[in-house]
Amino acid sequence: MTDHGADLLIRAGAVHTLVPGQAPQRALAVRGDRIAAVSADPNGLDHLVSAGTEVHDLPGATVLPAFDDTHTHLIFAALGAHDVPVHRARNIPEFLDLIRQRAARTPEGEWIRTTTNWQELNLAERRMPTAAELDQATDRHPVLVKRGGHNDVVNTYALRLADITEDTPVPPGGIIGRGSDGKPDGRLIDNALHLVEHLIPAPDRAERIDGLRLASRDYAATGIGTVRDCAVTPEDYAVLLAAREAGALSTRVRALISALGLTSKAQVEDLLDVMEEWRDNSDPWLSVWGVKFGLDGGLEAGATEEPYACDHAFSGMLIWEPDSLVEAVEAVVRRGWRVGTHAYGDRAVRTLLDVYERVLQRNPGLPADTLVMEHGGLAGPEQRARAVTLGIPVTIQQPLLHDTAEVEEGFWGPERVARLFPARGWIDLGAQVSAGSDFPVGQFGAMRSVWGMTTRQTVIGVKGPEHAITYGEALTLHTANAARLLGEAHLRGTLAPGRLADLTVWDRDPAQCPDDALRDLNPTHTFVGGLLVTPTGTR
Repeated sequence: MTDHGADLLIRAGAVHTLVPGQAPQRALAVRGDRIAAVSADPNGLDHLVSAGTEVHDLPGATVLPAFDDTHTHLIFAALGAHDVPVHRARNIPEFLDLIRQRAARTPEGEWIRTTTNWQELNLAERRMPTAAELDQATDRHPVLVKRGGHNDVVNTYALRLADITEDTPVPPGGIIGRGSDGKPDGRLIDNALHLVEHLIPAPDRAERIDGLRLASRDYAATGIGTVRDCAVTPEDYAVLLAAREAGALSTRVRALISALGLTSKAQVEDLLDVMEEWRDNSDPWLSVWGVKFGLDGGLEAGATEEPYACDHAFSGMLIWEPDSLVEAVEAVVRRGWRVGTHAYGDRAVRTLLDVYERVLQRNPGLPADTLVMEHGGLAGPEQRARAVTLGIPVTIQQPLLHDTAEVEEGFWGPERVARLFPARGWIDLGAQVSAGSDFPVGQFGAMRSVWGMTTRQTVIGVKGPEHAITYGEALTLHTANAARLLGEAHLRGTLAPGRLADLTVWDRDPAQCPDDALRDLNPTHTFVGGLLVTPTGTR
């Protein structure tokens, strides 16, 4: 390649650069990992073609920037690549049989894990299995069944290994499920997860790298070029570094190192000591974004102002005392890292804004976008206005609402579920809002998320149509706004000369797709840094 040549040239029906005010272009050239030029003439960059140029002549195609998923869990997806695929089960007998099949070829005493991207209401019994039922699948192996990031169910073998009995104290911010006899039924929530999970041996390094290879390829196949993974342990990050070295990543990764399960500033300081060696963010494929905290529970324990519809004596739980969280967050920002905090219910949102306001007052001059609200699920008008005034960005996850609406209505009732993730309200206030999936609770996918935000469709119909946004707004939440959240607006989010060549090619214009077709539309090509990371949209 000469200094004036191109490694890649795409001629297309339309190249939507998303540069404000720029009309659709017809050609795009890439040199190295950067966009070299765009042209409104499909043949306007032909002078850059040489013998070494890869040319894609696609007159019917639409080109868009690659998408970011600003709140997801690639690590969970990678671990699930080799776990028991219980998300395929239609009922509890099938669920147990999948575990039984794995047990038949697993040495006795070894742990058995399941995938995490399933919902109990998709099972005919519309509930989770119990420890006693898992015992029917195997009583010769400890079994860990995960659902999302907040819930575990384990069998009796695992309870015994963890020494969990009816006398085990409940950890602050956690729940140990119990049967009518008061004995543990295998269910563990939030800060109780570590009672069992710390016992599980780390998977083989080669197996974990292969899981990342498979999972990141699946993300890329839907049009996602960058993931912001919101729960990465130090051990996980070591595996990500090894995967990067092995060339196994098909997406860029921005990691939030997990403080989930920690309960004091001292523990957070110890975590920050470990993170010191990861300050270098010069690798455009992999870097640490900051630290992840959890303030309230998930679907079953989000902290709300009003009691739950299913239990008028319960309004969720806060995992941190506000004063302690202020000290912990302050420890992070004083070391120069950013913070993303899970706040799902409206009481959690209010509490988090109190915490962040105190941190900002005590640390004047913090760089913009240091403190981020993850989810802000039930943020009302007053809370949204306050977040904007404080300069707090928020990440929203429409696929989470789509997949869990029925579960959530059981806990919160239809009125509150319809108010979840009010994208329209955030945008109208001028908030810095960006979008993601929260896989494994929601299904990842570039256009799946766009479709959800424009229609407000869920598994039980449209919820909160007044919160819908336009196709163009939804694109921005996954591109320009996402890049800004990551501090990379000068590198990504639009297709302009000098920017990283992260782009997607679609065989039709997504803007013209009927809603039912848009949901499952995948690109034919996804390029990250000019590299074709997935040749087709087939998953």
